[in-house]
Amino acid sequence: MDDKNRIYIFDTTLRDGEQSPGASLDEKGKLEIAKQLAELRVDILEAGFPVASPGDAAAVKRIAKEVKGPTICALARTIQKDMDVALEALKPAAHKRLHVFIATSEIHRRFKLNKAKDEILRIAASSVQYARKHIDEIEFSPEDASRTEPAFLYQVLEAVIDAGARILNIPDTVGYTTPFEFGELIRGIFQNVPNIDEAMISVHCHNDLGLAVANSLAAIRSGARQVECTVNGIGERAGNAAMEEIVMALDTRKDIFENKHTNIRRDQICKTSRLVSILTGMTVQANKAVVGRNAFTHESGIHQDGLLKLRKTYEIMRPEDVGFGETQLVLGKHSGRHALENRLSKLGYALKPKELDIVFGDFKALADKKKEVFDDDLVALVEKEIVATPKTYALVFLGVVAETGKDPVVTLKIQSKSKFLSAKGTGSGPVDAAYKIIDRLIKRKTRLLDYQIRSVTVGKDAQGEVSVKVEGARDEVIIGRGLSTDVIEASVKAYLDAINKILYKPLISKKDRVAHGV
Repeated sequence: MDDKNRIYIFDTTLRDGEQSPGASLDEKGKLEIAKQLAELRVDILEAGFPVASPGDAAAVKRIAKEVKGPTICALARTIQKDMDVALEALKPAAHKRLHVFIATSEIHRRFKLNKAKDEILRIAASSVQYARKHIDEIEFSPEDASRTEPAFLYQVLEAVIDAGARILNIPDTVGYTTPFEFGELIRGIFQNVPNIDEAMISVHCHNDLGLAVANSLAAIRSGARQVECTVNGIGERAGNAAMEEIVMALDTRKDIFENKHTNIRRDQICKTSRLVSILTGMTVQANKAVVGRNAFTHESGIHQDGLLKLRKTYEIMRPEDVGFGETQLVLGKHSGRHALENRLSKLGYALKPKELDIVFGDFKALADKKKEVFDDDLVALVEKEIVATPKTYALVFLGVVAETGKDPVVTLKIQSKSKFLSAKGTGSGPVDAAYKIIDRLIKRKTRLLDYQIRSVTVGKDAQGEVSVKVEGARDEVIIGRGLSTDVIEASVKAYLDAINKILYKPLISKKDRVAHGV
């Protein structure tokens, strides 16, 4: 607590996040995410709601035992049984916290709890007093705080501080409030709760109006020191405040947030996001801030041109800072000449202005037909117009015998000028077998780096397009392409295409190799 600018990240992915419909996790999945959250360096990890089920209690206990670094927290209602089950699950943790809650808003008091204000006050204080006998660190949440009468909320908070709670969490349980109101509510707590200097204010915002992150940031501006959030913003209904958005907003806008910062390892953000997405089955939307597939992807020619000149023209944070990788310039019909030239350069082609004009024209025509133009499409355009690769080897015959439970047997015949080479072999699959036979027949050392297949037409007789990246003996990386209604045949053609390009390189002059990047 010495660093007054530090904002504590309370991650509730494994508790509130798991309450997303269809996002249930088993004990193993929870533990795997918990360990990654520790790598991410969250300050507090809310591992679950132990009384909810024996499985949840077991998962919390295992996380408490095996995960080191964060404070391990468990949720409980203001009911002794809930607290006892949670306290038992937390026992193995080196640093532990009990999080207790009771609803305080009028609508919850009347229609859910059927209790008067004085009874809520008594239950809240007595539950904290009971917990205080068994654990040092207690967090208290007045559920639906944003819809609670402020005067009554102040009373509840004062009572639980007197009872021993040192973290007061203010939830916008149904995502009802706005940044203006929520910031004012937090300021009101500081101004009207007489013993507030004995506790830290936390906030827990839901995203029903799409304002969870904005509300959390408004609370930080008003003095909140802890933010409860989830990876990818998952959670009940529309979800919770997204951890990655809060962290990067504070990091990117230090001027607005007066150098407030977190202890999060930003380079672990995308890794954590992907793990949570895989294990929960909750797909991250493409345009999701910070971690979405398109977060650092640009197609507009104007944007691409600006980025190539100075990244900050269209990117306010670096993708590598969050573990995203490199900025992606997606080539499509909106892309310009500068972006095309940049991508071709990365593929090893340094075209002359007239050659670039020819390829750019072909590229625009292709981009009108395809949503996205891929690297192997560009290679094909260049080779079609600029660099024609002789076919040193060509496929003559391909035979495949495949049976369930047995390795496939592939027979292959290829032609090299007037010679025919043939062999039979097996592998872990027909493509693997064919590639091994080709390597044996041509007596060259190559390494397959990448293999991709996609349909280029529709229907039962759709053509499959295979692209491969192959590394040659001199560490050169070559893209090969093959097209056929038979995907194994397309795979063989793609591999032979890559080998033909490798063999072609030594035959062309050094001057031409530099000019064309081959």
